[in-house]
Amino acid sequence: MSRKPGGSLRSLRRSNQEQVIALLIAQGPLHRAELARQAGVSRTTVSTIVSELLARGLVTESYEQPDGDLDGRAGNRLLVNPRAAVVAGMNHTFDGVWVHLSDLAAREIASSGTTLDPGTGPAERVEAGASILQRLLDSAGLERQQVIGVGVGVPGPIHRETGVVGVSLPGQPWSHVHAADELQQALGLPVVVENNTRLEGVAEARWGAGRGVANLLYFGLSSGIGSGLILDGRLYRGAVGAAGELGHVSVSVDGAPCPCGNRGCLVLRAGLPAVLAALRPSFGEETELEEMLARTAAGDRAGEKVFTDVGTVVGQVLANLCNLLNPERIVVGGELSRAGEVLLRPMRDAIRRHALSLVRDVDVVPAELGLGARVGALGGAALVLSETPDLAAALNRMSGITA
Repeated sequence: MSRKPGGSLRSLRRSNQEQVIALLIAQGPLHRAELARQAGVSRTTVSTIVSELLARGLVTESYEQPDGDLDGRAGNRLLVNPRAAVVAGMNHTFDGVWVHLSDLAAREIASSGTTLDPGTGPAERVEAGASILQRLLDSAGLERQQVIGVGVGVPGPIHRETGVVGVSLPGQPWSHVHAADELQQALGLPVVVENNTRLEGVAEARWGAGRGVANLLYFGLSSGIGSGLILDGRLYRGAVGAAGELGHVSVSVDGAPCPCGNRGCLVLRAGLPAVLAALRPSFGEETELEEMLARTAAGDRAGEKVFTDVGTVVGQVLANLCNLLNPERIVVGGELSRAGEVLLRPMRDAIRRHALSLVRDVDVVPAELGLGARVGALGGAALVLSETPDLAAALNRMSGITA
């Protein structure tokens, strides 16, 4: 019985510490008096908490004069130390892996990747990602225990309850693999695994063309067509984690059979292989996508027709999604997005023609962060920052609680 009061006091102190950390994470630099007011504790209590957090390196002081701060207290504002911990993103594509380290202010610390043979198995892919992560930590002078978590992207849908990667295209190296278990065991860190197209959407929402938008639809036109839905500021996954398989929306019930088992899927009309097949009769069998895009941009009528057809059929599907979800903005990524306005213009036209009047004026814009595995890795780091269940408590545990 004699230990209970001490335990209760420690629990209360820990709770107060985490409340202070959470306020600083959510609102940025604050004065001690404002912290006390918002936390609902005395200034003396806040001073005691802050002294300990400063000693542990979780909190630091800022002496910069903020814009509009007219109360004469430019100094002594407190903020969470961005280097108190780090988050990592890791993105596995068919032909490579990329790893990204960010501090708590979402600023890049280090980033690197490597190419892999498409036939490389999951074990070798995990090993490659783990090796890059350790190298980045070493180069930044960071310890593994400073990593709050790793957001990992893989191709394919991930079952929300089992964690097993499903199949949306043939030849996926992660199919039927429990990716979260494999990665967590190899990395020894908390891991969240997500479809890598969704992570591209998370990255665009935080740093790219979707900044400041609470309801966003991102989709990538590549070999497959996946999407990421950001609804009310959070990534939407669906009941079992299969939301966003835009490429397997049927656009023709009598169309060609798709490997997914459906017929007339959008990916058979607007995926990269289908678009290349439509362009090659005019451009030649040996012509690469880069040249096709360049010639189309220069006014080639055959190229313009193919991209107009693709933009129109994609726009018809997006019109239905606008009616259903009413996004504020649609961000288009993937290799085919480089076609630019020749693709986006017919997409917008089809949305305006087929969507309800209330939702038809949605913004349709190209992605800003580019292509490649790096974008999904950025999204993985952002996902850890936004979805760690209690970031303040995690930081408090990582730096240790004094007796």
